[in-house]
Amino acid sequence: MQIDLRVLELLSSKICHDLISPVSAINNGVELIEDIGETVVDEAMKLIADSASVSSRRLKLFRIAYGRAGSEESLPVRDVRLVAEQYFETGKIKLDWPEALSLEEVSSRRGALKTLINMLLLAEEVLAYGGAIALRRIEADGTLGCRLELVGKAAQLLPSFNEALSGVTPVEELTPRTIQSYMTGRFASTFSLSILPSSPCPDQLDLALLAKVTEYDSERLV
Repeated sequence: MQIDLRVLELLSSKICHDLISPVSAINNGVELIEDIGETVVDEAMKLIADSASVSSRRLKLFRIAYGRAGSEESLPVRDVRLVAEQYFETGKIKLDWPEALSLEEVSSRRGALKTLINMLLLAEEVLAYGGAIALRRIEADGTLGCRLELVGKAAQLLPSFNEALSGVTPVEELTPRTIQSYMTGRFASTFSLSILPSSPCPDQLDLALLAKVTEYDSERLV
């Protein structure tokens, strides 16, 4: 997968934007101790600890989403699930990823979990007002995959997001708001996966992640 320089710039801006707040808070905690002294140590240390935790959780998720680690075939589902849960454990979006949901049909494919993590980051963009994300298995005959069920205020895929996801948006027209949609779609395409959005009702968006069914898969599904 070849990436345009503008795409790299937008993606780097997104990562820096998501990390600058907790990292700045760490610096603020240190400055608070230096300026006021021991009377605020407890308060400042809590600020530093909380901000460091947020930074660590985000970096772990970004490493899978954008780094080489997410492309490895040996990436354990339980590790990815834990990283995703920790990322969403604070904030206004709740993630429901059942422990029993092994996703072995999808996770056995190189890059599938990486694509799924990018779908979660896209879901975060969609749920700007907060909401819930539920990960479910797709049980249709002849289909291998999983589905993200997004519920929240205005939980719809904007036309600009949908166009970026499908890859029809020219690179020069991508924005900080649509770069995540674009990257999610490109990862899916690179790893021979499909992402199908649907809106079963107002304030709900479903994102299905589907793998191409091979002859071997067809035998397993009989």
